[in-house]
Amino acid sequence: MRKLILFAGILTAFIACQESLEDRAAKEAETYTRKNCPMPLNEHIDMDSMTFDRPTHTFCYHYTMKGTLDDASAMRPEEMRQQLLEGVKNLTAARTYMDEGYSFRYVYRSKSHPETILFETLFTDKDYQ
Repeated sequence: MRKLILFAGILTAFIACQESLEDRAAKEAETYTRKNCPMPLNEHIDMDSMTFDRPTHTFCYHYTMKGTLDDASAMRPEEMRQQLLEGVKNLTAARTYMDEGYSFRYVYRSKSHPETILFETLFTDKDYQ
């Protein structure tokens, strides 16, 4: 009986220590942002943060456009969307999330007018599978 209680205790502790995929996603987004952001990608784009939205299972990448790209007329939405989709398809680090149908959203804001979204797109499993 004592062994059964010990086994039940160990099993309960093991199950309690297992973090959900949602918890893992939220933690990874928070850690990535804390360690890497803000991060200049080039002279016109800074990555501000990566967030995770639990209800929609969506990773969101937040960027700021500056200089000559800080202008909605400088955006080529179809070209940007295609390049980002290729990047998502090649995200080997996110394969576990893709296998579970998580989404990836990209938001590019203006540096001179931070409330202005210059470009935004969302990729779901229908896009990257």
